[in-house]
Order: sequence, then C-alpha cells, then structure tokens
Amino acid sequence: MERIMKQSLLALSIKKPKWVFIITLLLTAITGAMIPGIVVDTDPENMLAEDQPARVFHNEVKDRFNLYDAIVVGAVNEESIFSPNSLQALHTLSEGIADIEGVIEPDMMSLSTVDNITQEGVGTIRFEWMMKQPPETMEQAKEIGQDVQRLPLFQETLVSGDEKAAAIYVPIENKDESYRISQEIETLIGGLDSKDEYHITGLPVAEDTFGFQMFVQMGISAPLAALMIFVLMWFFFRNLKFVAAPMIIAMATVIITMGLLIGMGFTVHIMSSMIPIFLMPIAVVDSIHIMSEFADSYKQGRDRKEVVKEVVGHLFTPMLYTSITSAIGFFSLLLTPIPPVQVFGAYVGFGILLAFLLTIVFIPAYLCALKPKALASLQSGSDKQSWLQKVLPQVGKKSLALSKLVTVGFVVIVALSLWGINQIQINDNPVRWFKEDHKIRVADRVLNDHFAGTYNAYLVLDYDQSAAKAEWMEAVNELDDSSLKKDIASIMEGGSDLGSQLNDVIITLEDRIFSASDKEMDTIDSLLAKAEETRRSLAYFQQPQMLKKIEQLQQALLDSGYVGKSNSITDVVKTVTRELKSGEPEDFVIPQSQRGVAQALLQYQSSHRPQDLWHMVTKDYSSTAIWLQLKSGDNQDMTRVVEYVENYFEDNPLPENVSAEWAGKSYLNMVWQDEMVEGMLSSLLSAFVVVFVMMIILFRSILFGALAMLPLSITILFIYGLIGWVGKDYDMPIAVLSSLTLGLSIDFAIHFLERSRDIYKQTGEFKSMIKKMFEEPASAISRNAVVIAVGFTPLLFAPLVPYITVGFFLATIMAASAVVTLILLPVALKATRRWAFKS
Repeated sequence: MERIMKQSLLALSIKKPKWVFIITLLLTAITGAMIPGIVVDTDPENMLAEDQPARVFHNEVKDRFNLYDAIVVGAVNEESIFSPNSLQALHTLSEGIADIEGVIEPDMMSLSTVDNITQEGVGTIRFEWMMKQPPETMEQAKEIGQDVQRLPLFQETLVSGDEKAAAIYVPIENKDESYRISQEIETLIGGLDSKDEYHITGLPVAEDTFGFQMFVQMGISAPLAALMIFVLMWFFFRNLKFVAAPMIIAMATVIITMGLLIGMGFTVHIMSSMIPIFLMPIAVVDSIHIMSEFADSYKQGRDRKEVVKEVVGHLFTPMLYTSITSAIGFFSLLLTPIPPVQVFGAYVGFGILLAFLLTIVFIPAYLCALKPKALASLQSGSDKQSWLQKVLPQVGKKSLALSKLVTVGFVVIVALSLWGINQIQINDNPVRWFKEDHKIRVADRVLNDHFAGTYNAYLVLDYDQSAAKAEWMEAVNELDDSSLKKDIASIMEGGSDLGSQLNDVIITLEDRIFSASDKEMDTIDSLLAKAEETRRSLAYFQQPQMLKKIEQLQQALLDSGYVGKSNSITDVVKTVTRELKSGEPEDFVIPQSQRGVAQALLQYQSSHRPQDLWHMVTKDYSSTAIWLQLKSGDNQDMTRVVEYVENYFEDNPLPENVSAEWAGKSYLNMVWQDEMVEGMLSSLLSAFVVVFVMMIILFRSILFGALAMLPLSITILFIYGLIGWVGKDYDMPIAVLSSLTLGLSIDFAIHFLERSRDIYKQTGEFKSMIKKMFEEPASAISRNAVVIAVGFTPLLFAPLVPYITVGFFLATIMAASAVVTLILLPVALKATRRWAFKS
C-alpha cells in the first residue's frame, strides 16, 4: 500500500508538474477566499461544551437572578476619593457610561446610581440617591463617605476601605461588546477634568481585549515567523529557488487549513489562532529534508527525475511515519472534553497530513520544473561546506567517545526533570494572558489591592420544594368537592413555579367564597390556610434560621482569607432592619420572625433599585445567590474557596432539603481547567501508546521502536521539568504543548534511525555508518531544528503571554529533541548494536 502510494504520487508530480501547480494554486485560492469570514471567540465559557452541567447551571443562574457580565471601572486618588473634584469626575463619568449603547443602565452601580438608606423616623426609612448631584464642598463629600460606611453592600465594593478608590460596575448586554464599550469608556475618561488614576478591568473586558489583540497578533506573528524561517533557510542554503519551495508548502498548508476551519463555520478561539504558528514549522520540515538531500545528490549530467525518485525513495517512509505520528499527537486532543482544543487538534492534525501530501507532490514537481541553470546554481551552493557540516562529525565522535558520561548526563537530566514536574502548579487566569505591564494587568493589580475583589463567583442555595408540594397535593386529594378539586388540579398542572401556582389557587379560593355554602366555606377556609402555610414555607430564604446560616457562612468565608467579601440577602435584611428600628449598630441583625424579614424586604422594594433584590433571591424566595468577590482570578484560588465551602458544609450541614451549587465566571474557569488537565493527560498517554505501536510497526522491531521513543520521552520530561523549574503555571498553552512535543520530538528520531539502518546495510560497519550519519542526514536534522527553533523567536516579542509561551517552548522542544537525537541515539545504538544490526 505504502509503495503504491509513493509511486502514484511521484508519477503525478514528475509527469504532470503543471497540473500539480494549478491544483495547489486553486485549492489555496478557494480556501483563502473563506478567511475574510473569520469570527474570533475568546470566551473561556466556550472551553466547555454547551451541555456541560456546570455551564448549563451557570447560564440558568444568570437567567434566574438577572445577572450580567460587568466591566469594572475604578478611580484612585492616593489622598482621598471623597473630594469634590473626584466625585464630580465620577458623577460625570457615570452619566456618560449610562449613555453607551450596550450598557444596562438600570443595573449600573456607582455612587451616583445607588440608594442611601437612612432612618426617617422609628419604623420608617428613607431611600434617596447616594449622590444625585456631586458635592460642592469637602464637608458634603465627607458626608457621602460616612453614608457609604453604613451600608455593607457598598463597602469594599463601590468604595475601598481606605477611601482612596471608588468603582463603577458596568453591566453589559453582550460580553462580546466589552472591548468596544471599554474603548468608549476610555474616551470618556480622557475628557474628564480630573487628576485621579482611572483603570478598567474585569474578565469580560480582559477576554474581549485579548480577542482583539489576538486578531492583530495573528496578522503579525505568523508572517514574522515565516520571514524568519525564510531568512534562516537562505542563510543555510544561499539559494532563493531552494528556499522558495518549502515556503510555498508552508503558506499553502496554513491558508488551506485556516480557510477550511473558517469556511466550515468554526470560530477562531485562542487555540485555533495558533494553528498557523504550529503548522509553519511542521510544514517545512519534510521539504527541507528532500531539498537538502537533492542538493547533495544531484550532479550535473544526472537525470533530475532519477535523483528525485532516489531521494523520495529514501525519505518517503520516514516522512510518512513522522507525519502520521505528529498528526496522532494532535488528533489525540479530540479525546479532551474541551471543544476549542478538539477543533485545534483536528485541524493541526489535518494540516500536518496535508503538508506531507503537498511536500511529496509539489516538491518533486518543483524540482523537475526548474531550469538547468537554476539546478546548476543549486549545486554550486551545496558544494560549499557549511559550519554545521564541519561541527556535526565532531559531535558524533565525541558522543561515542564519551558514551558513559553522556548516559550519566541524561540520567541526571531525567531525574531533575521528574523533580521539576512535581513542582508544577495547575493554574490559569485570562487576565494573565497579558504581559505584566499591560494596562489590564495593571488595572487588575491596582483595583484588587484597593477593593474586596473584581472577580465574581456565586454560591447558589436552592430549596427543594418537592416535600412541600407533596404535602399540599395530599390536602387537595382529600377534598370531597370534586369540582373544586378539579379546578385546583388544573392550576397545579400549569408550567409555572409552585409559588405562582399557589397564588393562583388562593385567588380561585377567594373568588369561590362569595358563592360557597356554610359547609363549603369551612372547606375553603381550611384549604386557604393550608395554601398560605405552604406558600410561607416555600419562601425558605425569608426564614430567620436560614438567613442566620447564610450569615455564619459569610463570616466564615471572610475569616478564611480566601474571599475578599460576600454579599447576600442577609446584608439587605440587616441594613433595612437597623434603619426601621433605631439606626444603631446593635440593631444590625436578622429579625426573629419570618414576618419581620418579609417586612424588611418589602420596605427595600420601595427603593429606587428594587431589582437589586432579585439579583440575590428569586421572587418566591426559594433560591438565593451569595455573591463572592475574589481578589484573584487564578483557578487555584477558586479551588481553595470551593474546597473550603465543602469542608464548611461537612462541619455545618445544610438542611436536607437545601442544596448548594456554584456558578460564575471564576468557577467556570476552574471547571474547564480541571477538565483540560484530565483530558490532556489521557490524550497524551493514549497517543504515546499509539505512537509506540506505530514505531514497532515501522521498524518491525521492538528495540528500534523503543529507541525511537527515547528522544520523545526525554524531551517531554525535560520540557515539563523545565516548566516546574522556572515556576511557570500549567495553563492552556502549556497543556497543548504536550501534543506538539509528542508530534515533533519523534520526527528527528525516525529520520535518524531509518537512515542509520539504510546506511548500515550499505557499509555493514557501525563506525562507518555513524560517520556517514553525521554528514547529510545529521545536517538536515540540525538545519530543521535551527530553522524552526530560531524562526519562532519573533513570538517572544508578542504582547500576549500565550504567544510568548508557545514561541519559547516550541524553540526549546525543537532544540531538546534534536540534541537528544544527535547525542543520545548514537550512544544507544552503540550499546544495542549487537541486537539492533544483527540481521
């Protein structure tokens, strides 16, 4: 099968080179035309499948409590934010932001848009705007500061504890508009008459800003990497016609793959944005092997077609297997539960196989189409001995001469790598996708230093209504009045919640009172009382004992140090209760009765912002959300909070009919990170096994299969050990590098071992074989490694950390795998030569 494929592809490329060029050009043009339809997506929520339980619940909670993604704008004055100038600027900015399209004005939180709650008299409270007009004097400004200090919902949220900063929470209709909205806010800030420092942060704006800059970076990094590869290949080969062919293959592979991805309706996520960067080096590897050996083999007077057949005959099998193994490394990502990672793996895998096919068809056609003069210049360039060809034979000699030292050295490296792997911390945070000095990182650092936290998570408590409903239905089923029983059953079969159903039942019963007989009146009164009792029991989070449990949980979270602050219905109830009574701190308590709680909540609904209550509790009071503010968006910090709450509930169990579940962006980031780590590990292990089996099949030898896996294994250990040594968090880009390591690290080993066996068959002697191996084959391997490793150094200057990470580790992977191949494999072959070459 392999032989038939090789002959068919060679026949096509050698006999009909023009058709090869036309087909390649058409494919590239058609798919390239699809690229302008690109849609960028940087929402980490999409790292989870749409039906993933945590994501489904998160979106359900947003709908249930009318929650929106929010941009956080902070103003900082190192003396005091409570000055007329600062508050005037804040007021002006708030009014400007409210007019921006896409901002949900009623839910915007600022000192000028929230209520001050004060006592008007015993049993009466007053709601008035905290800052309807900006203060004109310092005394007025300080009064606003004193008012804020009395309201726990605003302390450390709208105003910092040190009174040096104030925040505006800007809820937005669509998180994909957050970059645009943030730019409009920056324009408003630029027009303020204020010396205060202003900062903009929040996960939505960080993610959308990353999307914008990622789009820009895609247009810069890939061409720069291509340019660097082009320059390096010219430096090595000093022949533009030689360099042109691999570059054409690389560009065609990238354009066709990205065009297909976009044309098939996939969005470009942070992962898929890196496809060109991953494909570029892989696509040129095989081309360089063919062109390099052709340049060494072709002499004037020889038939170029015969030379092409000879070169491709040597290289077809190792190139086929390196392509398949590299593709398997990326296809293994389909085993992860992360959709963008699956798309990334599928299309990089496809691109690798496409690059192999284009290389085998296009490069021979290209060489056959070159004019004799061009071939002569190719040959003259190859006659000069490069510095690699001078150095490599010495590397081969030294590695064998110092074989024991080499072995010990690699054993030490493996041991240190294992230690480094144990130091790895699994962590990610979209804000850290920017460099330290990026304005979003600066804003994140400054505002989280001042406030309780700009990262949100929600702990949702739900009351199970099934027992109350069963008890109510039992009372209905015991009715003797079949007509009444039928009417109530019809209401209860409706699609609304139990509380709404009971409201409809109460209305129906009250209507029937007017026409009821004395006997029926007793039944209706009894049923009305039961309905009222059931409805009160459903309002579970109006019950003082449950609110006290929430209060205790909030205090425990604050004492833990893992949470900057939490806000809940208890804060509303205690604040209103205090003002209804004396206004003094001793009355900042939860009322003793459900009626007292209900009265406080009813009073709150007469404020200017009654909708704020429904962000904390559902209208039937059967579900409540505790808003947690975290100073960090790191997954590790969210994990600590989740584990702390789990342990707290073990020691302080919730009632049997109450459940607790998490929602919020910080929690979702933690979930997909955990799933990614598990998925990457399983995909890496499964791909490792598949590649090992393929190596055994390729070489028809367990020993050679194991030798081929040696550079791959050591490179993987070294790369992840290095991550642990330098203290780099195991995040999304790092996780995906496992596939790159698996795919690229074995390429050099396959070429080295396959050519070693071929040369050994010719020489029949180990030393001669090693000598020849460190001529053209080692030179081709080294050129590839240098071209790719150095070619991606432009990524180190990108403003986005994932690009820097990929650039650094991609270069390190290539360098490490080449070094292990060229230094350790000769030593391993020497130690096993009796068995390796016995036939």
